[in-house]
Amino acid sequence: MELKKNRREKGVFVAEGPKVVGDLLRAGYKAHTIFCIREAEYATVDARLVAVTSEELCKLSFLQHPQEVLAVFEIPNSLATACREPKRLCLALDGIQDPGNLGTIIRIADWFGIDTIYCSEDTADVYNPKVVQATMGSLAHVSIVYCDLVELLSRATIPVYGTLLDGDDIYRQPLSPEGIIVMGNEGNGISQQVRPLVNHRLLIPNFHQGAKTAESLNVAIATAITCSEFRRR
Repeated sequence: MELKKNRREKGVFVAEGPKVVGDLLRAGYKAHTIFCIREAEYATVDARLVAVTSEELCKLSFLQHPQEVLAVFEIPNSLATACREPKRLCLALDGIQDPGNLGTIIRIADWFGIDTIYCSEDTADVYNPKVVQATMGSLAHVSIVYCDLVELLSRATIPVYGTLLDGDDIYRQPLSPEGIIVMGNEGNGISQQVRPLVNHRLLIPNFHQGAKTAESLNVAIATAITCSEFRRR
């Protein structure tokens, strides 16, 4: 299930490790098959159990160091969430490409109590094994919806925030308890189509003015800083 087209055709994705698999099961995700070293630990789960050795799990795993269990889950239907008008604080991801960044952002959203993330169609697939593992189980707590971001933001009735180089210092701007926070592509930032729809432009300032520093922040780190500032208020 490494390829997106295979995952979508079969309607399943892979999760590995006791924590990630356990969190998904507790959240109500339906397991199709569970490959595990300790079969007794999953005896009560309504799924096909396959006992494997450590060597066999290594051959199945997408990880460098397999973690005792690999489960094949059914991809849930998110249409109900997709139809829901954003009302609370949420994230909108515009072209995030790196699976590690996407997984980390989902984990960040979970930590800061953000339960919905809207993704542009060209954002990395949330069910990529690398994304699933990077969430460390937070995929079980956050709804991920792929949609047309331009359409979503055009009809938004709450503030639309975005981090941009020509934005205003986030530490000096009023931030509302509800809103859509747009985070852009790793290399290009927020797309030209989405940028005009951001009505509150924010900047995370560089505190080492006049010295050579990094040109920009990693998008996952920028997301964490932004979410933290919203919640701090």
